[in-house]
Amino acid sequence: MTIHHVARCAATVAFVVALLQTTQGQVNPEPKLPPKPYPPAPRLADGTPNLGPTEPNKGYWHLRQFQDYKAILLHPKEIPYQPWAKALATQRRVELSKYDPQGYCMPPSGPRLMTTPFPMEILQMPEQKRIVMIYEGGTHIWRVIYMDGRKHPEHDTINPTWLGHSVGRWEGDTLVVDVVGFNEGSWIDMVGDPHTDRLHLVERFTRKDLYTLRYEATIDDLGAYTEPWTIGFDIVWDEKGEIQEYICQENSPWMRKFFAEWERAKR
Repeated sequence: MTIHHVARCAATVAFVVALLQTTQGQVNPEPKLPPKPYPPAPRLADGTPNLGPTEPNKGYWHLRQFQDYKAILLHPKEIPYQPWAKALATQRRVELSKYDPQGYCMPPSGPRLMTTPFPMEILQMPEQKRIVMIYEGGTHIWRVIYMDGRKHPEHDTINPTWLGHSVGRWEGDTLVVDVVGFNEGSWIDMVGDPHTDRLHLVERFTRKDLYTLRYEATIDDLGAYTEPWTIGFDIVWDEKGEIQEYICQENSPWMRKFFAEWERAKR
């Protein structure tokens, strides 16, 4: 490896370290929880599990960052890559996620919405038969989950989008969300695991008690993987938190680096 290559790698490492430090500084610290046992999960008036606040305008789910989903893989034991997907994921790791679309303020999608380390809130609207999830980070984005029993659009008519098309149902006390119709612009996780427009995502949200939300996601994409694989982790509730404004373009070290390089190139 030449001195030039070493210097370039060192600069990239320093940049990513700075990025992580900046990101960690933007999010709130871990909430202080009371001693266990925790109170049971709250419910709405109709008996449905309440996945959101228990009092007006207070509380959110405190998302943690998992950069590499190998750390939260439930099954199988290894991510079952197709050969091309393995090669691409390896390349992105070597490059230290330098070209991560989310770093340039493009939306995260799929499970990465739940591993972007900013607050999120779940708003249940039974009369409108939908659920809205609001994310402070990830370009300050939201998603709509239809709860009216509709089906997904036919494959040849669906318009691929960053967040896909989500329909939900209750299985006991678990919200099951089925998502299809993704475009290929996003990465599944920060280290660069890819997906194709064949991605079919099944998410499961279970409020185990007042302070704990269990999240599991099964990634079924035979365009990039040889079989479905599932991740899972717990999310804690911050009963005093309030979602704040966050503008990605003002806070992204990736964007600042991009514009700095662009300005140097013009000289």
